[in-house]
Amino acid sequence: MLDSLCNANVNQLKKNSYPGRGIIVGLSPNSKKYYQVYWIMGRSSNSRNRIFVNEGGFVRTEAHDKNQLEDPTLIIYYPIKFYNDIHIVSNGDQTDTIYDSLINDESFECALNKREFEPDFPNLTPRISGMIDLNNEKMAYQLSILKSVQNDPNYCIRNYYNYERAVPGVGHCLHTYSENGNPLPSFVGEPFEVKLYDDIKDVGEFYWSALNEENKISLLVKSIDIEMKSTELFIINRNR
Repeated sequence: MLDSLCNANVNQLKKNSYPGRGIIVGLSPNSKKYYQVYWIMGRSSNSRNRIFVNEGGFVRTEAHDKNQLEDPTLIIYYPIKFYNDIHIVSNGDQTDTIYDSLINDESFECALNKREFEPDFPNLTPRISGMIDLNNEKMAYQLSILKSVQNDPNYCIRNYYNYERAVPGVGHCLHTYSENGNPLPSFVGEPFEVKLYDDIKDVGEFYWSALNEENKISLLVKSIDIEMKSTELFIINRNR
């Protein structure tokens, strides 16, 4: 039943021409590795002028053609960072907020309580985040979405999802927009189940092929070996 649900959810993702930025966090089928998947999409030339760059295990977005960069606000940031054995993924500069809070011995929730949706009115893009702490025996991983109420900047909803045990071969997915539109409507519902594979390249290529061909820009997969605590990154950039 769970496998059928994962397949149905992936099919819905394939039908969505603009889910925006997306995060998947979950466990490999052989239960040896956690995964963090992150992708970006774009409709404007400024948004499409981006690549992912591996910077010593941190990943940052960068302008593919620096001469065409119009506005770095909200599009240049670190989606991936880590602190000791804690691994962060997010769709904006709240990655740094979480990272700084961990250094100060503050929680995932405490960090994100300092933030809200992005100030890109009228879209008010949700901030989505995930975290894996290999030393937390009571929590496999966490996800969060901070979003407005029907694109009203006066109201912020803060949703936190704590997964005590990961399901082998299953990831939980959040993305910023429920569908294409103007303004863009925020994601609705809880993180949904999707399938994962044992091989990092298989995960990356599967989700890259699932995203809308016209709007997808870059995708990364990070694997985290549970026993060895080692990591691996796999990156696909449309702009080369």
